Amino acid sequence: MQKKNNDVKDKKTWCGLNQPEMKEKDADVVVFGIPFDGGVSYRGGAAEAPEVLRANTKHSTPQTERLHFYNRLNIVDSGDFVGEDRDTLFTEVQLHVRNLVENGVRFTMIGGDHSVTIPVQRGINDALNEEFGIIHIDAHMDMSEALEGDYLSHGSTERRALGMKNTPNLANLFFIGIRSIEPDEFEFRKINKIQIKTAYDCYHEGIEAVADQCIAKMKKFSKVYITFDIDALDTAWAAGTGTPQFGGLTSRMALTLFERLFTELNVIGFDVVEIAPPLDPSLAAMFAGRKLIQEAWGYWADQIGKLDKEHM
Repeated sequence: MQKKNNDVKDKKTWCGLNQPEMKEKDADVVVFGIPFDGGVSYRGGAAEAPEVLRANTKHSTPQTERLHFYNRLNIVDSGDFVGEDRDTLFTEVQLHVRNLVENGVRFTMIGGDHSVTIPVQRGINDALNEEFGIIHIDAHMDMSEALEGDYLSHGSTERRALGMKNTPNLANLFFIGIRSIEPDEFEFRKINKIQIKTAYDCYHEGIEAVADQCIAKMKKFSKVYITFDIDALDTAWAAGTGTPQFGGLTSRMALTLFERLFTELNVIGFDVVEIAPPLDPSLAAMFAGRKLIQEAWGYWADQIGKLDKEHM
């Protein structure tokens, strides 16, 4: 099921930090792709993101926006999970993530449409004997029971997470950046208390205040997973995505949010999904995703003592 492509063995990928000979359990971070967009309800193209993103990490340095270097961070690329049978594909991903989490390995997943987060969250659930938190940053809640009859669609991601052993109720979920809602989600929200900050809230309350509220709710969990749909960003910053929504987060909001979440919570893994390179020749969404990944890795490098800072 798992496909190894040429870039996986190339030490130039991931800003020159890829260590193809290192075992996953010894890595500081494991990264893998799921080039699947069979769960979309509108425009495809996200299946091309892992390959395009990898190729463009060869032309970047391992640095953060504060000009700190994480050049000692060991990255292992597990390759892409591919397959025509979705159930088999999702099972393989679920088992892989379970193994990573059981071994205490931080990981990053590159989608694919947002449905590929479903097996990742299931894998985390399988590995843990405690509840964990999920922070869902997106233009959409993805809380539909089914979208166009598909219970594993990109619009049902967190509905499938809700009720798992270690995410038993809505207190385990926090939504940020939402500005679009399906009819069944609207009805669900009327009778359920959902922890949500819309894009409108992010603008009017300020992203720092939103981060404060999210952290206050999520800090009770010793482990947190972040899923970032690139359409959380306004179309001005990330046009190349399948279901863009006007009025989203700015790039600075997203970077500030990542800084707060990664420094104040124990983030064990995260994903960036719904980047669709064919929909934007400038690849702005891809570059946005690359930047978010690099910043997150910088925070992880700092936590494990592998971030080089300039002398003051």
